[in-house]
Amino acid sequence: MKAKRARGSSRFTAALLCIAAPIAAANAADRIAIKIDVIGPLGMRVLEMHSLLEENPGRYAVSVNFATTGLAGMVVDQKTYAIAHGSLVPGSAIPASFRNQTKRNGVERSSQVSYAADGTVQGSSNPPPATLVAPTAARGTVDNLSAYLRLERQLAVKGTCALTVPVFDGRQLYDLVFTDAGQQTLQPEKGQNFAGVATACNMTRRNRQVEESEKDEGAQSGTIWYARLIPGSEMMFPIRMKLSTQIGNVDAYLAELQSSKANLKLRE
Repeated sequence: MKAKRARGSSRFTAALLCIAAPIAAANAADRIAIKIDVIGPLGMRVLEMHSLLEENPGRYAVSVNFATTGLAGMVVDQKTYAIAHGSLVPGSAIPASFRNQTKRNGVERSSQVSYAADGTVQGSSNPPPATLVAPTAARGTVDNLSAYLRLERQLAVKGTCALTVPVFDGRQLYDLVFTDAGQQTLQPEKGQNFAGVATACNMTRRNRQVEESEKDEGAQSGTIWYARLIPGSEMMFPIRMKLSTQIGNVDAYLAELQSSKANLKLRE
């Protein structure tokens, strides 16, 4: 089935998935696991996300699973599992496939997308969307996990956030636009004990084809702070995020990172 028949998770899912994208190839034959806590408007945890990378030279595979909790679960009751595979190039990443399974407010959705080397994109979904993304529009896009991986690898090589990535997740078509916000010194905050210099990137989502009923979902903008956490890594990792979402402004904190070269516990 061509991309115009594809369907995936909501923009809210995509916004949350972005948190997990940093779990990608840090170095050859490495396995990285992280935990990220998302704190809502009332200072309560609204989501706990776990991600796992198993990587071979030149290739990456990242899986993520999460569920909303507390007050957030009353607004958006969601459970998601997603996985992306692809290849690594210096300072970037090229996806090959993306798969997502989501149950959101009692409605189950599944999608899968394949990305060919020539830019052709094919996908399938269940159930299908009301408005279909044409194959010509989806051409040259990537999944949302790989979009953030491109940013993190570019940061490690070039030291700049400046990047625009076209995204098609099987349902929606949009651009993720990143710009530089400079170097900033972070202090311990809301239970996270990280202190040090981080690179700040501003993020803006620019809709290209999103259904009218979903335009208020997900993160429209935000700031992400990145730092080098694994010796010899070819990427940077997010320390903190501040995002504007449909449930209000949320803060995300890296709580744990485990790999063969690092074992960090930054938040209880």
